[in-house]
Amino acid sequence: MNAQQSAHLVLVLSRKRQETQLTMTLALHPPLLSELRQHGQMPEGTKPFFSATSLPECPSAFPRRAFSLKVGVMPESYTPVAGDKSKKTARKSAIGSLIGTSIEWYDYFLYGTAAAVVFGPLFFPGADPLVGLMASFGALAVGFLARPVGGIVAGHVGDRIGRKAMLVASLLIMGVSTTLIGLLPTYAQLGFWAPALLLLLRLVQGFGAGAEWGGAALMSVEHATAKKRGFYGSFTQIGVPIGMLLATGSFALARTVFNNETFLAWGWRVPFLASAFLIGVGLVIRLKLEDPPKFKEMKEQNTLSSRPIVDMYRNEKRNMWLATGMRISQNAVYYLYTVFAVAYIGRSLGSDNNTSLVAVMIASALGIISTPIWGALSDRFGRRRLYIFGSVGSGLFVMPFFMLADTGNPVLIVVAMVLGINFFHDAMYGPQAAFFSELFSTGVRYSGASISYSLGSVFGGGFSPLIATALLALGGGNPWLIVAYFLFLSCITVVCAYLAPETNLRDIDDDTELGRTVPEASHQPTH
Repeated sequence: MNAQQSAHLVLVLSRKRQETQLTMTLALHPPLLSELRQHGQMPEGTKPFFSATSLPECPSAFPRRAFSLKVGVMPESYTPVAGDKSKKTARKSAIGSLIGTSIEWYDYFLYGTAAAVVFGPLFFPGADPLVGLMASFGALAVGFLARPVGGIVAGHVGDRIGRKAMLVASLLIMGVSTTLIGLLPTYAQLGFWAPALLLLLRLVQGFGAGAEWGGAALMSVEHATAKKRGFYGSFTQIGVPIGMLLATGSFALARTVFNNETFLAWGWRVPFLASAFLIGVGLVIRLKLEDPPKFKEMKEQNTLSSRPIVDMYRNEKRNMWLATGMRISQNAVYYLYTVFAVAYIGRSLGSDNNTSLVAVMIASALGIISTPIWGALSDRFGRRRLYIFGSVGSGLFVMPFFMLADTGNPVLIVVAMVLGINFFHDAMYGPQAAFFSELFSTGVRYSGASISYSLGSVFGGGFSPLIATALLALGGGNPWLIVAYFLFLSCITVVCAYLAPETNLRDIDDDTELGRTVPEASHQPTH
């Protein structure tokens, strides 16, 4: 083999995954290489490559084993190597993400539950109950405004320094702000400064939530083997129903143990103060996690982007906006059921009735099972198909949900909550961590996933309880305007999911795939 034909071969064989990857970097004839560089088709410092990867068998898509073929350019300093993705490491990372995420979402959902139950009279008194509820939900929405900021900061740090470092920081941010809410004086004690400080602490919570999800999702997905990314990625998502279960359960327990007067006086603070202990547990677990092998490889080879957010938006912004749109309806319907519906049903049955909280707790408990089931199904049948099913079903089910809720029958209310959350919502939420992570390349994945997730939260869940309350008042107590609004959000999500690429068969460690960002900011793939 002469200089003009020479090739460098890297053969990686993984017995457990039963797939083979062959990457070939070619030494082109000098005049041809010079011409390609002159026309900008091969930037300085890059080399051409050819890659063939045998895909895991997927009976739903291929009757026999298939191969993924790729051509393009990669940085000269980049050398593909095999990553360590054992089942033991995948399970450890997924469980570590699950426990930490559960604690963080417990902190975050405490505010949502308190906003529907106690924050109105305690921090926004003297107003009509509906106005007070709107003010309370407005403070809830403020936290969502800080999410994109948290996502941007965490994305940069997570893509430059490491996933683990940002996960530890986000846990501390969320825990301290939640504990301080439990120590906050009410409006009767501090006047105007009480709601002002409440809004400030909610902003800090929002920042922490924006920083949290992307790192936890990536820690689970990037450590997972190819055929289990949807399943292990769902462990990050399970943290949400567990957090919701803990948050609503702690409030339901407090309302049961304390009489109404004691609960309003100081009993509501106990769940917030319990966060201090839980954060200590979460830190011990997260400090034992390791960054994913592909990220560590890029860090060691010094091929990480110096401007991951800029590079993500320049090269992969289409997927960022599609993921944002897919997040909108999913997050909006979740807060419709778990925040607005708690207040809506509570006003119908009486403020001391726990039916709505119990219904949310049952759906949250079932979500611990339904979420990984939907995640595993996405490994087999694809992310897009399930996501479209969930978004269509969620939009169409809003009207039946209110019809069942208006009966006042506790059994029917529970049925409505379970169908809305576990059957339709979780069809989107189970595959979401894997889906969003797979849409971006390694060097900008934290930025892309976090920013998409956070922006979708602002456009969807952040304002949905507030908008729903306003639409309920505008409709004279009839929820038909709420139904129309959520149908509109579902249409956005359906379109974005339809336009998004199917990702469950992608090799997410191969950043040389056409149309994706290569490991150095200054080099872009050619088509």
